[in-house]
Amino acid sequence: MNTVLALATVVIKELYRRKDFYVLFVLTALVTLAALSVNFFDDVKIVRYVKDICLLLIWLSTLIIAVVTTARQIPAERENRTIFPLLAKPVSRGQVVLGKFLGCWLASGMALLFFYGFFVVVTGFRDPQLALGAYGKAMILQWMMLGVVIAMTLLGSVVFAAPSSNVTICLIAVFGILFVGEHLAKLAARQVEPVRSVMATLFYCIPHIELFDVRRQIVNDQVLPGLVDCSLASLYAAAYAGALLYCTWLIFRRKSLST
Repeated sequence: MNTVLALATVVIKELYRRKDFYVLFVLTALVTLAALSVNFFDDVKIVRYVKDICLLLIWLSTLIIAVVTTARQIPAERENRTIFPLLAKPVSRGQVVLGKFLGCWLASGMALLFFYGFFVVVTGFRDPQLALGAYGKAMILQWMMLGVVIAMTLLGSVVFAAPSSNVTICLIAVFGILFVGEHLAKLAARQVEPVRSVMATLFYCIPHIELFDVRRQIVNDQVLPGLVDCSLASLYAAAYAGALLYCTWLIFRRKSLST
């Protein structure tokens, strides 16, 4: 366990040495503050627009941070030839996979804290009645979702040759699931065989990360899922992330590191 935590610490330090997080945070802050400064004919609902814009930017920024950070972990170790002394310590390949996952997941969680802290400050100027409990629940659900995305990207890093292709494919897959994942069953019902069966199977196999998106409820001040529902969603995310990490380990342990 100490080895896994040590690897995770290295990943966290690496993220905050790079400029990705800071650039995305500054862009999110600038766009949100610009929206906050605009007064749409004294519209009292401006706080909803600000919440919607800020939450959208938080989702986009943290997804990019999680995918880009994870995609370069194992390929960078191989390219810099640091994977060989690492495995000679000795550190097993399973520990490498777990350490990289834990580091990326914790780093993404820390980034979420910064973003949601900014979100609370910004919305507090327009909405004195802050729903801190709802914001905390939304942040935790998003963090669970990022665990699935990170595990998926880590699997891609041992399958695809280049980090750039892994990033592109994973982002397309993630945004595809977010936009059309919940509609696949309806689309499948309108198709003919064998397309219907393929789409139906895809619907039940993909991780439905859109279930963790509660931005609409936050923006419209609606009631969020209860503790039981959030716990079940977290177990769902943990099961998918665990399955993806297991597949990553199966491939990585047989993968040649010399090429």
